[in-house]
Amino acid sequence: MTQNSEPNLRIPGPVPLPEEVLQISAKQMINHRGPEYADMLERMSANLRTVLMTKNDVYFITSSGTGAMETAVFNTVSPGDKVLAIIIGFFGIRFAEIAEAVGADVTKLEFPLGQAADIDVLRDALRSEPDYKAVILTHNESSSAVSNPLEEICKTVHDESDALILVDAVSSAGGMPIAVDAWGIDALATASQKSWVAPPGIAMISFSQKAWQAYETCTTPRYYYDIQQYEDFLQLGQPPFTPCESAMFALEVGLQSMVDEGIENVFSRHHEIAEHTRNGAEKLGLEILPERRYASDTLTAIRLPEGLDGKAFVSKVTNDHNVVLGGGQGELTGKIFRIGHMGWVEKDHIDEALAAAEATIKEMTA
Repeated sequence: MTQNSEPNLRIPGPVPLPEEVLQISAKQMINHRGPEYADMLERMSANLRTVLMTKNDVYFITSSGTGAMETAVFNTVSPGDKVLAIIIGFFGIRFAEIAEAVGADVTKLEFPLGQAADIDVLRDALRSEPDYKAVILTHNESSSAVSNPLEEICKTVHDESDALILVDAVSSAGGMPIAVDAWGIDALATASQKSWVAPPGIAMISFSQKAWQAYETCTTPRYYYDIQQYEDFLQLGQPPFTPCESAMFALEVGLQSMVDEGIENVFSRHHEIAEHTRNGAEKLGLEILPERRYASDTLTAIRLPEGLDGKAFVSKVTNDHNVVLGGGQGELTGKIFRIGHMGWVEKDHIDEALAAAEATIKEMTA
């Protein structure tokens, strides 16, 4: 893919796009009620199932990833339902807030920033309350670059309860392996601007038969995010509402490219660039935030030297080196910087970002 002349954008999404994808995004609009769109939607649905390793229903929603998270909750959880929210960072809190917005009785199982969920603690929580309607969690916490042990979590939930499993995989799906059917995930949310190499604008969700059963008794009001509308219109080869076509055009190419490359190769490529990033940071004498076994393969969080002004650091890297890094969020603000390496990324993009970080740290600590 061809690199453009824009800044080296290394935040955890939206991801930079190669010229080829930008050109696809700029092509003329089509009739979203016509046969051309229907054919595209059918191809995209099949390819999304392949990447997510599922036979479940999948849908494309014009929104941010948060829209897909809201869709997962609003179609399965009713006011008063008991929900267990596994929280390891900023986006886990957001998921819990969505459940609270429907009036669910939310129990928050929180873990320290930079750490993954503890399976033993989760097991104890499930055993202490047998009536959870759903367990909600973020797979890949992009605020801290920690990846939860999703397969183990799913197994534990299934062993100890009959709860639905609703997963925010916005920053992991497409870049890290997620076996939706094999792991028993009932709803999985993701979005186009991450590993899928597409612009922002399209959220995606998988929906299991168990989730559909929950839908039948769910009393939460909804309209735009009513999953039944997406199913009904899918049968017509259409979206229920006007889609962001430019993002859909790019996303179709991204999905097809992933299937053509082979999803195992896609995941291996992401792991390789992640290891390159982590090893490069450690060679500079910098410390990775999470334990290696829980380190994300789509972005890396790196601790800044004690006493360094993190906000000033990120700004200086951009101004002096034309490299855009992610800063810390919440309690990690000013303490870490984050390098995104999902989607279209090459080793020289990472090397440039690390070199800019090294030079800036030296200047600021001289």
